[in-house]
Amino acid sequence: MSRAIDEQVTESAAVLTVNAGSSSLRLDLVEGGCVLDSAHAERAIDPGSAREELAAFLGGHFGRDIRAVAHRLVHGGDVVRAPVVADDETAAALRGLTSLAPLHLPPALALLEAARDELPAVPHVLCPDTAFHAGLPEEAALYALPLSWRERFGLRRYGFHGLSYAWAADRTAELLGKPLTELDLVLTHLGGGCSVSAVSGGRSLDTSMGFTPLDGLPMSKRSGSVDPGILLWLLSCGHLTLEELSEGLERHSGLLGLSGNLSGDTRELVAAAREGNAAAELALGVFSHRVSREIAAAATSLGRIDALVFTGEIGWDQPEVREAVCGRLGLLGIEAPAMGNRHDDGPVSAYGAAVPVMVVQVREELQLARECLRMLAEEDE
Repeated sequence: MSRAIDEQVTESAAVLTVNAGSSSLRLDLVEGGCVLDSAHAERAIDPGSAREELAAFLGGHFGRDIRAVAHRLVHGGDVVRAPVVADDETAAALRGLTSLAPLHLPPALALLEAARDELPAVPHVLCPDTAFHAGLPEEAALYALPLSWRERFGLRRYGFHGLSYAWAADRTAELLGKPLTELDLVLTHLGGGCSVSAVSGGRSLDTSMGFTPLDGLPMSKRSGSVDPGILLWLLSCGHLTLEELSEGLERHSGLLGLSGNLSGDTRELVAAAREGNAAAELALGVFSHRVSREIAAAATSLGRIDALVFTGEIGWDQPEVREAVCGRLGLLGIEAPAMGNRHDDGPVSAYGAAVPVMVVQVREELQLARECLRMLAEEDE
């Protein structure tokens, strides 16, 4: 980035960030790298509720000069591969991708439409989670599927949690006092959705999520990777309909399914396991095994590991999971963390550890504002 763009990005400019989850909404007003106000709703968002939430939040900031609106876009597909100002054509093209992220794209597009109506005079910048992984090497991005399928349907690994990874990578470099361009990192985002990524010099070299956010690690309620033969068998033998299969994989699997519907929340599962609940203990054991397995796999894309970084709600706030994951990674020179939770970003490993284990709080709202202003500044050059 040029010096001129750097100065424009860091200057004071209010940005409204809109982050739609599968069953949540977060709105933040960011100015000068600080969050001025936030609103968080834990419920599914439809077009009607999108307008209600936005109107209520903006009503509390009547008269404030908002420079732009930054929208988190979970899946940009081949339509949006980098931050871009939304227009009618782009929004229409994204509506054709909703089947790739059915829990995330519909509410995000509903919010985009509502926000463009509420604030028609400012640019609305789409910031895709997939952009961070857009440059994946072909050996990491390609599926071993027929060439005709890959070319016809655009089948490839897109990767997700890019905003979280971009923030965590920059923050880790700052904490280690080294340029990001000189670091090889394994980052894992553990929350409602979960993934692992290998990052070298700020570039994603591999990641566990794939064509959709359903791939990779078990998550709170999503299955993660399973043998595709299971899915073919369930469908072809008539055991489940397509709708039942989709509902089960997206909403009733992961930690929730592993625990026998006890909970998809690691805090509740840790508490239950302490009380001797075998199902909770099993769910946490499977989860930790799979996370450590993906970390070890990601490490094969790097020349070394300068740090293992945990982010996401679970990664930041669940020391029992971090300990269980790291306890399996001795072959990589990683030791179980010596510290529990902390109130700021930094190491949780022992002083002088061969591979520092770091925690970085999720700050997608700040990364959204950063990427939005950066793109607008580059356009103005």
